[in-house]
Amino acid sequence: MSAKNVPAFNGTKEQEAKLMEIINKHKGTNGALIPVLHEAQEVYGYLPIEVQTMIAEGLDVSLAEVYGVVTFYAQFSLYPKGQYRIAVCLGTACYVKGSGDILDKIKERLGIEVGECTPDGKFSIDATRCIGACGLAPVLTVNDEVYGRLTVDDVDGILDKYMN
Repeated sequence: MSAKNVPAFNGTKEQEAKLMEIINKHKGTNGALIPVLHEAQEVYGYLPIEVQTMIAEGLDVSLAEVYGVVTFYAQFSLYPKGQYRIAVCLGTACYVKGSGDILDKIKERLGIEVGECTPDGKFSIDATRCIGACGLAPVLTVNDEVYGRLTVDDVDGILDKYMN
């Protein structure tokens, strides 16, 4: 896997204080790691190594254990997400109808790879599996808005809507 373009971590003192509250609330509870990770991701938007380290130290577990959980579960992200989170479905119905080409066009237009965020923090791209809209294949979402029956030619118009 290639290295991602990831902006430097810039957590605030307020976020760190909130994280410490979360850790203290769950510390000593069996199974605390996953709830702490969920709440930490709500605070930071993702789980960079700096946050994982604070969680490991705060819960007195190894960083390897924290990292293992973060990378095992798909709902956790090691990378920041953009203001506009683009998800392109690569499930069978969508892929057969051209979603791979749509994804390639988005990557080319934004200059980032899957899992990355544009330097301005505006867009991020993820490839997803079936989102349950097979009748609209191929499908992509931008945040909670669904776009279906797409062609590569539709990509510029969709992106332009969010760029302006």
